[in-house]
Amino acid sequence: MKLYRNEISSATARVRIALALKGLKAEALPVTILGEDAESRQAGYRKINPQGLVPALLTDSGVLITQSLAIIEYLDEFQPEPPLLPGTAEGRAQARSIALAIAAEIHALLPPRIGLHLRAVFQADADAIATWSRHWVGEGMAAVETMIAGRRQGAFAIGDRPGIAEIFLFPQAVSARRMGFDLAQWPNISEIVAKLQTIPAFQENAPAARR
Repeated sequence: MKLYRNEISSATARVRIALALKGLKAEALPVTILGEDAESRQAGYRKINPQGLVPALLTDSGVLITQSLAIIEYLDEFQPEPPLLPGTAEGRAQARSIALAIAAEIHALLPPRIGLHLRAVFQADADAIATWSRHWVGEGMAAVETMIAGRRQGAFAIGDRPGIAEIFLFPQAVSARRMGFDLAQWPNISEIVAKLQTIPAFQENAPAARR
């Protein structure tokens, strides 16, 4: 397997964590994502992934899978142990709802292409873009905290074993902390992240800080 990735990408971090939990290896194919001339915006990479996003996983059979949730669910089927989804239909739906609340409602509003568009169309400067990002992170994480609090049974968001919900939560929480948020305002998230930080698969695959 080959993984098109970027070290600062939270979405890439999710897949790296899943690979580590599964004990799987994928050849790393770095793709730059910052700036107008980023590789992710160029025609060469768009031929690989038309969305121009990372991560993208090229399977051993030559099939390209995009979108981190789809990649992680593929890995879960490719290597069933340890499972990344709960054993019940309700648990699986709850785990996916947390993952999508992060991927589709928070992270989707934050990637570099969003900042570039805000700058180009609305003449937003760095401070305005940072304010935009903080708003959506704060609102989104508060909602995720409430979701977890209302259904939590066990050490983690869903049960006593980390899976897809935690794989999506951890990188977003790391990024939120780097933005200056105190995770203590979200007690369930703070407690879960503290536990995840002791697990090598999470600790060693957190998104790198922007330079």
